[in-house]
Amino acid sequence: MLPKENIEKNLYIIHFLNSIYPLGTELKEYLAQKIKSCSFEKNELISKAGDICDCLYFIKKGMVRGYFISDGSEITTWIDSEHEVFTSITGFFRNQKSEEYIQSLEITHCDYLEYEDYKYCLDNFPEMRHINRILLEEYYVLAEHRVYLARIPNAKKRLTFFIEKMKPQIVDRIPRKHLASYLAIRPETLSRLMKEKK
Repeated sequence: MLPKENIEKNLYIIHFLNSIYPLGTELKEYLAQKIKSCSFEKNELISKAGDICDCLYFIKKGMVRGYFISDGSEITTWIDSEHEVFTSITGFFRNQKSEEYIQSLEITHCDYLEYEDYKYCLDNFPEMRHINRILLEEYYVLAEHRVYLARIPNAKKRLTFFIEKMKPQIVDRIPRKHLASYLAIRPETLSRLMKEKK
């Protein structure tokens, strides 16, 4: 983790949450006390398989991916960038050891909330429960897209679906080997398909 650039808290996440659903004064004050900021070097491991990730991160700038290792190969399962929330689902919500790794793909700046503080918000602030529901809906939509993507039998159509439906704004920022892994395409096939698209 990179050292903080300054000692003042960057509470960008409060503005983000308030854009989803209006936050009351008490919740804003609570979050202002509990939210922390951090930064990660490019390719830094944020969480490892076997860890219990107890932080919910919001990306202010940068990109991260989730992956697991199978037969010595890294299999990318998701990629998130600015204005998205990430964590280890089993670690954060179930307090279980994660089966995946989380890695920054760029220098990445985040705000984060620890699990106990997040739970306190859900238990004590109705607006946080609304936000939680909306974020869960968004997560399930993205999960549905990933399911569709995994079931498309044609490599070219998988790439097209990803570009058109999922994250067209970050395609050129994703390292090709990780995008190829995510799309279950050989790197040389992805390179050829990207050239055809241009």
